Amino acid sequence: MKMQLKKIVVGTFLGLAAMSAVQAAEVTLKAVSVFNQDAFFFRQFNEFMKAVNEEGKGLVQIQFVGGPEAMPPFEVGSALRSGVVDIANTTAVFHANLVPEGLTLTVTNTPMAELRKNGGYELMDKIHREKANMVWLGRTTDGLKYHVYANKKPEGNSFSGMKLRSVPVYRAFFQSLGATPLQVPPGEVFTALERGVVDGYGWPSVGIFDLGWQEKTKYRVEPGFYNVEVSLFMNQDTWEKKLDDKQREFLKAQMAKIEANYAKDHELAAAEEKRQKEFGIEMVPVADGAAFVKQANDSAWAAIEQTSRYGKELREKFGANQ
Repeated sequence: MKMQLKKIVVGTFLGLAAMSAVQAAEVTLKAVSVFNQDAFFFRQFNEFMKAVNEEGKGLVQIQFVGGPEAMPPFEVGSALRSGVVDIANTTAVFHANLVPEGLTLTVTNTPMAELRKNGGYELMDKIHREKANMVWLGRTTDGLKYHVYANKKPEGNSFSGMKLRSVPVYRAFFQSLGATPLQVPPGEVFTALERGVVDGYGWPSVGIFDLGWQEKTKYRVEPGFYNVEVSLFMNQDTWEKKLDDKQREFLKAQMAKIEANYAKDHELAAAEEKRQKEFGIEMVPVADGAAFVKQANDSAWAAIEQTSRYGKELREKFGANQ
């Protein structure tokens, strides 16, 4: 009897030790980015990967699979949901078909620090988990604006007759301006401008030189609107089942480092504006800037509230500053 009990105790101990070893084993995450490696919006993710691989040896490592040449941007959401990849540097704009509420991340002007305090972060993470099997780690950008770049000057606050490259988050806004929105992948925008398929495009205040679009751009419309969102998302099964508490806390700490450096983006945006002007891109103010921004916000929030049962709650947490 004593021998049998001893075997049970030893067996249990060895089993727990084996489980602990498995939990503590280094995990390698497969990663993709919707942005090219030389793009502005890859920079923060690259720093994140370097820090994880240097500081997380024996704990967590990231294997970078590639950018849009490896996986088209609009396919990244589905790849994350199914677990084909574990982590992605992307924007909720590209998986709005799975999580329409994700567009809130672009519309909101509420800072990330406040969203972590007021429950907004938890709500958006919950929605992504429910609808797309994703975990939202956080934003890599906060406070940058979108602009309309064009080869034709708008008349007043109207863009009537203009064809503008668009994505879901500002499609309704462009339509309200009288423009025709067209969904064109970033890699095809240069050719679309060259051939007159589009007269302009929506894009952040930074990054057009990375893509060569300045060669086909005459005007940047002022003021900017929305809040450019690029985030890190993870497959929920990977987060919950492949990582232990220590590994999850390690990744959260790396995300916090990114969130502490948002101010650098604003410095780079100011430098980019100067560079655009020096290149010859003219800054064109609309007739009524306040009305222009309000129209952008109102059209986006109306779409979000109409399509989501979380609409009212999202507006309360993410739209407090609008």
